[in-house]
Amino acid sequence: MTGTRRKPGRLGPFVDGYRSWLLGLGYAPESATRLLTGLGHLGRWMECQDMAPEQLSRGRIEDFVQAWRAGGVGSWGVRSFVPLLDYLREEGTVPLAEPGGESPLEELLGRYHRWLATDRALAPRTVARYEHMGRRFLGRLVAPDGAVRAEDLCGADVTAFLLAECAPLAVGSAKGRVADLRVLLRFLYLQGMTPRFLAAAVPPVAGWRDTTVPAGLTGGDVERLLGSCDRSRLDGVRDFAILMLLARLGLRSAEVSLLELGDVDWRAGEIVVCGKARRQDRLPLPADVGQAIAGYLAARPPRAGTRRLFLTLRAPVRPVRPGVAGEVVLRACRRAGLPPARAHRLRHGLATQMLHQGATLAEISQVLRHSDLATTAVYAKVDLARLRQVARPWPGDSR
Repeated sequence: MTGTRRKPGRLGPFVDGYRSWLLGLGYAPESATRLLTGLGHLGRWMECQDMAPEQLSRGRIEDFVQAWRAGGVGSWGVRSFVPLLDYLREEGTVPLAEPGGESPLEELLGRYHRWLATDRALAPRTVARYEHMGRRFLGRLVAPDGAVRAEDLCGADVTAFLLAECAPLAVGSAKGRVADLRVLLRFLYLQGMTPRFLAAAVPPVAGWRDTTVPAGLTGGDVERLLGSCDRSRLDGVRDFAILMLLARLGLRSAEVSLLELGDVDWRAGEIVVCGKARRQDRLPLPADVGQAIAGYLAARPPRAGTRRLFLTLRAPVRPVRPGVAGEVVLRACRRAGLPPARAHRLRHGLATQMLHQGATLAEISQVLRHSDLATTAVYAKVDLARLRQVARPWPGDSR
């Protein structure tokens, strides 16, 4: 039996399927063999414990790991068996929920998820962002008995949490955290878990719109980023395609991660972008961007079960996270010897280049897909040549 020379005990019927599943996720044969060896050890332990596969859970795996380490015969960790649990859940052998029920915190977060997704009909990535804040805030309220104690919350507790949370953040990011927390506090009040409407007690973040000049990368910097990608490697062709989408089309980081194979219309030379508020826009696909995507698809490993365009590089192979575009830009900056920058800097750079080439603010707004022209108006600040033409001379000075 591949992966172990001994019989795999109670997990024997799953060996072949688990092996194929691992290889389909992009695991190297050596890694798959090691995980199958762990399956064999676990299956024999289950046989000694008279445990059926349906009874397997993370808690039972922790018991196995402790017994294995106590015997001094190996160094298996619980994380080594997470793929096995995922596979058994997909097969329907192990229930999705852990036996014994969810913890009060997980149960509350589940209710919060359903409220966001169903009652408020928010987009999945918005729900995920709100849930992340919910886990961070509610995790501080868990009592020793596991219960979530929110009834004694007051405005001072909320303010103290925000001060600690927002201390290292820029003004824009801090405003986002405040908005996320307000939504959670509104949910807790509607659920009767807090006697006071604490969302109104969340302090605003001081900040003013349009007080800075948008910082974008120059055309030369963008070319250095693109040239830093080693396109003979899978990671290089993937990063090159992502950078091209950011630099040539001005896509947002989350928009890149949500692209699917069907969004690229090769015959029409167009690409469909799913933007904010579930808005879908059809943009022209420049030839160089299309070539970059095609180059990545030629090297991209096949992955059944997903239509997403960009996948992770390491096993298990799955769709990339929304923040991967920012990580790609940071790595490219290090390779090119440029100061660190985020994905949005390429979007700013595209708008600035268009403005210098004579494009109007209305045209830039269409390319960046702004819903309000006032959002695009901030780029008027970088058009220094035209600003000099309308600037009035300083009193007592000649032009």
